Amino acid sequence: MDFFETIMFPFKWLVSIIMVGFHEGLSFIGLPAANGWTWTLSIIGLVLVIRAALIPVFVKQIKAQRGMQLLQPDLKKLQTKYKGKTDQLSRQAMAQEQMALYKKHGTNPFSACLPMLIQMPFFFALFQVLSGISNAKNAGNGIGAMSAQQVVEFDESSIFGAPLSSALLHGGAGNISVVVLSIVMIVAMTASQFITQKQIMAKNMSEEAMASPFMRQQKMMLYILPLVFGIGGINFPIGVLIYWTTTNLWTMGQQFFVIRRMPTPGSPAAKALEERRAAKGLPPLLGGKKPADAAAEAEAAAAAAAEIRAQRVQPQRKNRKKK
Repeated sequence: MDFFETIMFPFKWLVSIIMVGFHEGLSFIGLPAANGWTWTLSIIGLVLVIRAALIPVFVKQIKAQRGMQLLQPDLKKLQTKYKGKTDQLSRQAMAQEQMALYKKHGTNPFSACLPMLIQMPFFFALFQVLSGISNAKNAGNGIGAMSAQQVVEFDESSIFGAPLSSALLHGGAGNISVVVLSIVMIVAMTASQFITQKQIMAKNMSEEAMASPFMRQQKMMLYILPLVFGIGGINFPIGVLIYWTTTNLWTMGQQFFVIRRMPTPGSPAAKALEERRAAKGLPPLLGGKKPADAAAEAEAAAAAAAEIRAQRVQPQRKNRKKK
């Protein structure tokens, strides 16, 4: 067993235990044990367990992202301060001040990737489990918590005529069902990932954050990540594509809820939320005054200023000097 296999061993067991647990539960309520939809629902159950466990991490991610947006003006000042200075001491000083800003705001540039980084071991573990089904079946072995019988059941299960353990480039190119379902799942996987990032940048970013150098990197990732997963998807078994598409749909729905109900202050989504609350006669949620109150105060202030300007300044009598 190599180093990578040693690291992945506990994740493979955990992934297979969750899948087997859902499979046993679904079989208990009457679903066929060897049916592809039973195993598909087990994979979806795996996604729900992992993503529910990651909710606290997601909350920290949201806070860290907002911290990154709040410090953008300070970062811009820092970059202006060291603009044109390429010597080693200046670069070190800039890096130290930048780290101090991150510490002050309790965030860092890598916080947005934290949920994905935590998910990756489970993704690779599931990939290893599903891609090793055929070999385990031929050897009469189990994989992780999956027994030899369950391995056979999974290998023989399919949805829409496509075996869950087949991949587009690994034994599935000759099966039209595998080709069509793989393409549909890859498109759904990449599209959901793109839409999720696009709605964050379009609706949940302030103008200052959008103008920052950090956002230029985010815009590059907006197109690079879906492309990477889209190309890599031709190597993923159908079961892995189901997992990744489901988790992307979870992320998209989660972000939609956050953007609509808890938007970043100063973002278009925040303005839309305040408008919806004002239309319902509710007080502002993100600070400030209701538009009606603000308009009334502005009108009163303008009237007071006009009244002051209309008053004639009375001349004061000068004291005459006595002779």
